[in-house]
Amino acid sequence: MKAGLPERIVCLSTETVEVLYALGEASRIAGISGFTVRPARARKEKPKVSGFSTARIDRILAVRPDLVLAFSDLQADMCADLIRAGVAVHVFNHRSVEGIYDMILTLGRLVDATTRAQDLVNDLKERVNRAVTEAARRIERMGRRPRVYFEEWDSPRICGIGWVSEIITLAGGEDIFADRSRLGNARDRIIADDDEIIAKAPDVILASWCGKKVRPESVAQREGWSAVPAVQQGQIREIKSAMILSPGPAAIEEGLEAVSRALDAWAKTADQSS
Repeated sequence: MKAGLPERIVCLSTETVEVLYALGEASRIAGISGFTVRPARARKEKPKVSGFSTARIDRILAVRPDLVLAFSDLQADMCADLIRAGVAVHVFNHRSVEGIYDMILTLGRLVDATTRAQDLVNDLKERVNRAVTEAARRIERMGRRPRVYFEEWDSPRICGIGWVSEIITLAGGEDIFADRSRLGNARDRIIADDDEIIAKAPDVILASWCGKKVRPESVAQREGWSAVPAVQQGQIREIKSAMILSPGPAAIEEGLEAVSRALDAWAKTADQSS
């Protein structure tokens, strides 16, 4: 390894683990979050040294990191403690598709893998372009974009964050709460009154409850929701949180594809009923 490059990296969130593996730099990873899901082999190969928003700093320090990678203000307290302990910390704070690209390129520079990072970004952009092209065909055929309600959590109801809303748009949908998606804090995206969702009449409901299985029948049985087109047409679908709720390659490689499939299913049902 080149002198001056980090050789013992701790990743406090899953997307940086995913990127380092994709860049062929997994040997640099000294520790991961217990919430890491991609790639699956990382959970077997790397020591788990933290949660997502909590950690015992001594466990992180025990793996002797020369760089810690973190994400967002949710990990600010951990990062402050690590900085006080003399550890170098880089905090990503992206919440958009463009931010995912920038994170990959920055991480590529940090580990001297700029060409591989650019190749990965180019591949992701090609996937997006293909999805947009397919979406345009669907929109032209159907005459409109389906209205989509994305539920990040069920109680309280929390709508989707920035990159999720963008993915819905790229896939050819209309996020009914696109205005709130720019609010990074989940508390700011709480929908306090179900009538607000019902009034927006989503054609498709996508749910991704982190760590909890989505039960479409329980969504359909909510009071007043029988008037919602998505409920009437059976267009309630789960998207696994690992596919879409982390701002990394998976959101594009798997999340975008999953949303596109859901909107294709809506179009097929609409064609059959017309």
